[in-house]
Amino acid sequence: MPMDIRTGDILELKKAHPCGSREWKVLRVGMDFKLRCLGCGHEVMSPRAKAEKSIKKVKREETAP
Repeated sequence: MPMDIRTGDILELKKAHPCGSREWKVLRVGMDFKLRCLGCGHEVMSPRAKAEKSIKKVKREETAP
C-alpha cells in the first residue's frame, strides 16, 4: 500500500545527496515523485516505489482549517 505523501511534504531520506543534504521537498505526486533538494535546489523525478524505500521520515506542515 502506498505511503501518504502529499505535495509540500519534506522528506528525510536515508542517503544524503552529494551536496550533503538529506531533506527533499515534494513538488509532484503520482506514479513518480518530483523532488527538490533543500540543500542545493536540484530537482529530480523518481519512481514512487524507489522513493518510498529510501524515505526515513516525513515532515508535514499542518495547516489550520
